[in-house]
Amino acid sequence: MLLRGWYICAIFFFFFGFGFASNRLHHRCHGARGTYPTILVDQSGRGNFTTIQSAIDSIPSNNQNWICVYITAGEYREQVLIPIDKPYINIKGDGKRKTNVIWNGHDSITTSPTFTSLADNIVAKSISFRNTYNNPPTSSNPITPAVAAMISGDKSAFYRCGFFGLQDTLWDVQGRHYFKLCSIQGAVDFIFGAGQSIYERCTISVIAGALNGLTGFITAQARADPKESNGFVFKDCNVVGTGQTYLGRPWRQYARVVFYNSSLSDIVAPEGWDAWGSEGHEYMLTFAEYGCHGSGSSTSNRVKWEAQLDQKTLTWLTSISYIDTEGWISRQPFNMLTT
Repeated sequence: MLLRGWYICAIFFFFFGFGFASNRLHHRCHGARGTYPTILVDQSGRGNFTTIQSAIDSIPSNNQNWICVYITAGEYREQVLIPIDKPYINIKGDGKRKTNVIWNGHDSITTSPTFTSLADNIVAKSISFRNTYNNPPTSSNPITPAVAAMISGDKSAFYRCGFFGLQDTLWDVQGRHYFKLCSIQGAVDFIFGAGQSIYERCTISVIAGALNGLTGFITAQARADPKESNGFVFKDCNVVGTGQTYLGRPWRQYARVVFYNSSLSDIVAPEGWDAWGSEGHEYMLTFAEYGCHGSGSSTSNRVKWEAQLDQKTLTWLTSISYIDTEGWISRQPFNMLTT
């Protein structure tokens, strides 16, 4: 009887508790087909939960319907994990500068992330993820891997989000991802992994001034085979910051990174790219720039092995179809990314 009573309460909470939050926030959590259930996270206790993780834990495994986790303004000092069996979650904050998830894990890229997303079909909007171990860079801690976000699920999108760290800020592990109007900050390999991703109209904020005269690296892409489709494309982005930085170096031997129609400030090293462990095999790398502008965009002193792409390949990589052949970005709630 006790078990049966608990089960009835759980059903009541899921359908009516979420519905209550949805009624309060229907103007904030909706898609092309109307509103959908919303879980409200509020530190003051006026929501369904006071922590983000407890809200995610409440979502049933193998969920097949969109659920919004709305997080009010504040600093949430916790590690957040979306497990692989919890897809169709839309995380929404009150603003990139207002809703912040903070943690200070370090050394291991697998255990340090402030935010980890393993599931497919995840959307995040108007929220920031920060690893404070070396950020702000005035920290006296030694420079070491300290991940702000780890993204490995397929069909994941981030809109007006912030990612802040120093080394290994954003681990774009694998899968197709879309980042739009995001801010990504770091100094060493701070966008890395084997994701198949487009970064559109994002601000790439380099804090290499914290490296005591050493040159930083924006990307460390991990394409390991020429048959793999993954790569990082920076489209209409803005590269700013302090110190000096390379656009990237390879984490794997067939790394692919393209900066397209982006503004590059004078913090970009004249060489542009570093071969790192691929010296002698640079022809296997695809590091390219097209249509960029700004004081750091001159290619006259770039490395001689910078890739020259044919128009067909360039068009493929810089169009939304590179990450979206079946139209998932136009579906709810991804559709908000194109408006």
